[in-house]
Amino acid sequence: MTSTPASTPASTPTRQLIDALDAFAPDRLPATVVGQARRTLYDAVGALLAATSPRYPVMSLLERMVREAGGAEECVLAGSTLRTNPATAALANGTLAYYCDIESHHPAANVHAVAVVGPAALAVGERQRSSGAEVLSAVVAGIDVAARVSYALGPAEQYARGFHPTTVAGAFGSAVAAGLLLGLTGDRFAHALGLAGTSACGLLSWVDDASEQSRPLNIGLAAQAGVQAAMLAATGFHGASDVFGGSYPFGAAFTGRWDQAALLDGIGERFEVGELFFKRNACCVFIPASLDGLLDILRTEGLSPADVAAVRVRAPRSSFHVIDGNALRSHCVQYVLAVAAHQGHVDFADIVTDRRADPAVAAFADRISISGDDLFDRRSAGARQSVGSITEVTTHGGATHVRDVESPLGAAANPLSDADLHRKFTRLTADVLGPDRAAAIRTAIDDLDTLPDITALTDLLAAP
Repeated sequence: MTSTPASTPASTPTRQLIDALDAFAPDRLPATVVGQARRTLYDAVGALLAATSPRYPVMSLLERMVREAGGAEECVLAGSTLRTNPATAALANGTLAYYCDIESHHPAANVHAVAVVGPAALAVGERQRSSGAEVLSAVVAGIDVAARVSYALGPAEQYARGFHPTTVAGAFGSAVAAGLLLGLTGDRFAHALGLAGTSACGLLSWVDDASEQSRPLNIGLAAQAGVQAAMLAATGFHGASDVFGGSYPFGAAFTGRWDQAALLDGIGERFEVGELFFKRNACCVFIPASLDGLLDILRTEGLSPADVAAVRVRAPRSSFHVIDGNALRSHCVQYVLAVAAHQGHVDFADIVTDRRADPAVAAFADRISISGDDLFDRRSAGARQSVGSITEVTTHGGATHVRDVESPLGAAANPLSDADLHRKFTRLTADVLGPDRAAAIRTAIDDLDTLPDITALTDLLAAP
């Protein structure tokens, strides 16, 4: 005789989160939050499609993987005529979404939440033929949960142990987005989170991969893990009933801490989708402030790169080491600023190809130094991660120019305009989309909360 597993007690840490998800129902989200979700998804789709360009090797590799994986042809692989099952689509499209490192980022939680959650929601939504409003609410909820799980674990603590917060916490964001679209409730939702926790990982060892391929794969794996977990739970498959509590709590395994208050504080009142940083250049989120400062000095002071004797950057002590001399060009402040000084911007093509082959770029990079300063951590009052920096340029003539950029353009406190986002989308997708298709995608996302079927958007992401 077999016994039936007991239901998940209503008071567990995991069930508290599940109960709070009622706040993300489509008819309960504020209009401003829905608008933020549309902007976030539009930006993410642009980054995703940019990665499908034939300039980059990743697309052909993912297409080969999708062909070999096979499975039900339910979901689009962006930029391709291929279709696959939701978990594989989430893996491939999630990898594409983070490949160019130019989609939005959540600085405080240190997670690339939409790169995980967006592809997961689109894949499951396409399979379920969900409405646009349902997909948007799933994206909002998934971003919220990914950020909050990272808060509860501690972003710095994850990094200190060699874990990538986006992948660790993102698996739960993906599971929540997928679970909502699959209609999971109660115990089945708890099991989905338990299964997602079993699959969560993501090592920072990608910093040693100069190809920049294992870095975005981390995000694809988190998207896949959450979708797979939710789909398993939907069949009745069981996972840990209380992954955040229980005998072996998730936090104990990953950072040795778990802050349940950080997971739940203000949920349904403060939406994390409003905390995102929208990038204009392909680089780590801790670089744009110094990039903005340097370019402003060069422009307003009428300086050329050859006029500059030294650039000194002061950045948050808690994060400056991430971008100081990093072997990955996308995460190296010296490299990014040197490229930007010579061409005014940094695209992912500048990351894939080492522009230091140009002696002038290499020499400029050698003149850049960075140090940590507690000023920025005090400004954030410990509640949010600062993305600010102070950039000091000294010329060969001995003049010194300083810019203190606390909120670079694209930060939540200094947001990009809709026109900025449109220009960015157009620039990113110029070699993969014709103007008519690009306009159709923009219209579909602008009207997403009114669309009865998300396939009106996902069909546009496939190759014509």
